[in-house]
Order: sequence, then structure tokens, then C-alpha cells
Amino acid sequence: MHIIISAEQLKEELENENLIILDCSTKSNKAGIESKYQNIKIKGARYFDLKNDFSEKNSKFPNTLPNPNQFEINARKIGINKSSYVVLYDDIGIYTSARAWWMFKIMGHKNVSVLNGGLPEWMNKNFPIQKDYSPVYIKGNFKSDFQKNMISDIENVKSNLNNKNSLLIDARTPGRFSGKEEEPRKNLRSGNIPNSKNIPFEYVLNAGKFKEKSELKLIFKKVNTESKELIFSCGSGVTACIVYLASELVLNNNKSVYDGSWTEWASLVQ
Repeated sequence: MHIIISAEQLKEELENENLIILDCSTKSNKAGIESKYQNIKIKGARYFDLKNDFSEKNSKFPNTLPNPNQFEINARKIGINKSSYVVLYDDIGIYTSARAWWMFKIMGHKNVSVLNGGLPEWMNKNFPIQKDYSPVYIKGNFKSDFQKNMISDIENVKSNLNNKNSLLIDARTPGRFSGKEEEPRKNLRSGNIPNSKNIPFEYVLNAGKFKEKSELKLIFKKVNTESKELIFSCGSGVTACIVYLASELVLNNNKSVYDGSWTEWASLVQ
């Protein structure tokens, strides 16, 4: 199954009875990126509510991965089956769709792709749209199969700080990474995790789509990823998944997302 698919490829799949298109857009984001298409949906799309249904509500940190049982229950509510081919998109281009992709993968679902360029690309092609989300009439039979190797917690990050065979890649902007810019979350200190490298998520994208594989290889080569286990971080675990997904296109390294990311680290480590 392709990790990313083009708008043309998705259009060809619209009559696939196993296809489920999920809109992963959120109303706001800490990157300050606004969408022109908040009231438009791809034909047949259902809503993947990242904030309310697919984040751990009891966590003190934002966007925390829900437990496998919670994910399973809410995936079934939107009609996801074990046999479903899930295609994810957002209304910015590539943003929360990458986070949703990582979530489906960590829950063991193999048939999942991200629409490269998202809704803006779909609109550019004048492909079928609708104003409202498609209703879900039948509950799905999705089953979580948690892949614990795809996530890192704070203890794992601490234990690998000086490990030459491990590399933490931070997807925040250069200003936030260097500490020259304030964090968008109030009262959160700025800076970075020791020995981490910076690949801002914007660097792996071009006009809302992933860059060509040749360009991505050069980006990762600059931070010396060869033969290393990769841990991806950002502010709260969303844009880390964009760079994680980009690495999946060109690297075979073992990799995980530090789900708590800088928000957790800066709150707990002085």
C-alpha cells in the first residue's frame, strides 16, 4: 500500500467499496496556518476528530495518543473495518493527516495512505466535493494491534541522549529549536532536547506536498541519519509525524515518535 497517494490516484479509488476517506483537519493549529477550505469536504469524506476522539482526554499534555481500546472504539464509530482502505487528508495540505497516518499505523492498520497535497490539491484538480460529511450508518469492526516500537516516552528519550546509535529529530521551526523564538504555548520555556537535530517540517514539503525523494534523501543525509534509530519530536507530537512520514519514504531506519515532545520535556526536565 502506498504511503502517499496523488489526487488522481484517489479519484480512481472513489468507487472502491473498502475505501474510507477521513478528513483530519482541525479548526486551529499552533503553526498558525489557516485553510481556505474549512467548509468543503472531499466527496464521501467522514470526520476524524483528532482533538476530541483521537487524543487522550485525561493527559495534561496536548495531542497525546489515546490508548488502543479508545482508538478502536472511536475508529469503529466512524465505520472503520479491518478491511478498510483508509485515505487521510487535511485542509492545509500535509499537516494533521500525517499524525492520523502514524496513529493508524501504530494501531496496526496497514491499508492507510495520506493524500499528497490534501484538500488544496484536490480542489486544484476540480475533483468531486461536498459541503457536509458523509453519514456513518454501519459500525465498523476495526481492531487495534498496538505497535509499541513506534512510540517513545520521556524515559526512552532520556536514556538515548548520549547514544551515538540514536538520533532525535526536532520538527519545530529553527527559531523555536534554537530558543530565539518563544513557544506558542503559554509559560513553556524555549530551547531543545540535548543532542537533537533540527529538520523543520516545512523543509520536507513544497507547496503543501512532500518533496521529491531525491530532495528528502539529501535533507536526512545532512543530519547523519545513517544506521541510527530515529526519534521524532516537535511541540506536541503533530508535526513530528510529518517528518517521520517523510523519512518513511526514503529511509529504512527504526523510528518512533516522542509523543510528549517539547511540551512534555520542557515541563518536566529543567
